[in-house]
Amino acid sequence: MPWVDVNGTDVYYHEEGEGQPFVFLHGMTSCGEAWFQQFAAFRDRFRVIAYDSVNHGHSSNSPRDEPEPDRADELEGFLAALGIDRPILAGNSMGGATLLRWAARHPDDAIALIPSGSGIPRDASAAAMPPRGGPIDVETIFLPFGDSLTERLKEERPVLYDRYYRIRSTATRIEALRHPRQRTAVNPSREELPDLISKVSSPMLVIVGGIDRAVPAAEHLHELVPDSRLKVIEGAPHNVYWEAADEYNAAASGFLAEVA
Repeated sequence: MPWVDVNGTDVYYHEEGEGQPFVFLHGMTSCGEAWFQQFAAFRDRFRVIAYDSVNHGHSSNSPRDEPEPDRADELEGFLAALGIDRPILAGNSMGGATLLRWAARHPDDAIALIPSGSGIPRDASAAAMPPRGGPIDVETIFLPFGDSLTERLKEERPVLYDRYYRIRSTATRIEALRHPRQRTAVNPSREELPDLISKVSSPMLVIVGGIDRAVPAAEHLHELVPDSRLKVIEGAPHNVYWEAADEYNAAASGFLAEVA
């Protein structure tokens, strides 16, 4: 369970297996441990790696009252620190957005790209950076996650539902939400991304849950990227990789069997 310095952030990560590096990028308020079902599915074929982004999980916090580091810069720094030149990248939500911005900088440098719960909005104004929210209540310990999972999961698999509350509610994340930082996305900006993403030639599989609000953006991303593939998992929510892990893993495995 190592840490590595990435552009001044003490970044925690976990890895298992050997071979081609397969790096997983978590979503907002989540952490690398959220990919445990993918680790179990892919560690026999790949060197699977997941790290906690700044202000998440077990990594360090950025300075208060300063913008957060750019997460695409963080991904570049993490790959460099581990000596990874040609990764397979999978990312959900915020992680998917980070993956896409990295791919815009490196249009043919990935073995494969698997964004989920994310995409490119058709309306450019919808891509604007949301304002910094207010701090959470000081009594909050377990962080809510909105519609990222369904009530059906809570009823049918309550342990898995409860586990998501616990793994993401670390001291690092609680500190960041009590003292919110302004998010940063430059080089490329969200406004520049649609044009740049159309030049990506690395193989891409776009996965999205059928009841995720990101479906239109995922469909638009698929339209923009030549030869990309789209997999809609019916009945699955925003955290498709967590609640519909078997379907997600099967889609990713079949895709990688062809391209990796």
